[in-house]
Amino acid sequence: MNKDKKTEMKDFFPVFLMGGLFVLIHGLALFVTRPFEAADMVVFDNPNDPMNIVYFFLTLVLFTVAILLIAKFWKKQLIQGIILGATGYFAFFMFYPLLAIVVPEVWSLFLSITAAAILLIALVKYPEWYVIDVCGIIVGVGAIATFGISLSIFLVIVLLIGLAIYDAISVYKTKHMIDLADTVLDLKLPIILVIPKIREYSLIKETKSLKEKLRDDEERHAFFMGLGDIIIPGFLVASTFHNIAGNGLLIALSVMLGTLFGFIALMRTVIKGKPQAGLPYLCSGAILGYLISSYLLSGELVGLTFPI
Repeated sequence: MNKDKKTEMKDFFPVFLMGGLFVLIHGLALFVTRPFEAADMVVFDNPNDPMNIVYFFLTLVLFTVAILLIAKFWKKQLIQGIILGATGYFAFFMFYPLLAIVVPEVWSLFLSITAAAILLIALVKYPEWYVIDVCGIIVGVGAIATFGISLSIFLVIVLLIGLAIYDAISVYKTKHMIDLADTVLDLKLPIILVIPKIREYSLIKETKSLKEKLRDDEERHAFFMGLGDIIIPGFLVASTFHNIAGNGLLIALSVMLGTLFGFIALMRTVIKGKPQAGLPYLCSGAILGYLISSYLLSGELVGLTFPI
């Protein structure tokens, strides 16, 4: 067996686990969508307003620019404070509507605050890869459900196409997404999910940056994927489930399956060792999953309403 074949076999299990994170996060997002609907946890009042995606893009670009500028000119600990605060905020609003189903409101408030505080303490005191992943899963599930019920299917598809183009430009052209990945990895923040390739891997003990490893052509002992690569196609999973009656669950599951096919195509290039823009693959798979399943199950693009 040649060296390339051995590398592919060694990488297969962590790739399988990374794919499992897509299924886990998207599946949990479907599970919490109805409670989020009942709690009216929407970001935008009008899901068909095209300005929603304009606000989303502006927020994303401004946030990215702010993080990169802070990393270059100020202390990175400020970035840590911002992202930890956002993590705690999302975690609280992930737990609160679910706990409110089974316990009185005052207890759901107390338990949600407590759970979010525990997560933040764990991130600060012991930011190992599995702590990062648990926090990422919680934030990802909440973000998918919240934005999925806040946007129409048409706007989600437009958003996915726009973000796929943005991701490709930021990885292959400007390369600022690699700088952003380096920053969050250095600070051990739950914006990137980590799957080790070796049993003894420790994110805490990681000393070299991603850029340094790429420059030195050094083997990386873990797979890294931006949390956004799972969250963004997940918007379409939750949106189809929320907006389509009858076959909504089947179409949502088909979107998940399409995303997994996109993930497989992505991993075939990632295994070769070079950073890749994930969203062009993943969003394409998600959109195709919707288009194909909608036509097969309903004979039309069901649930697709255009802004007036």
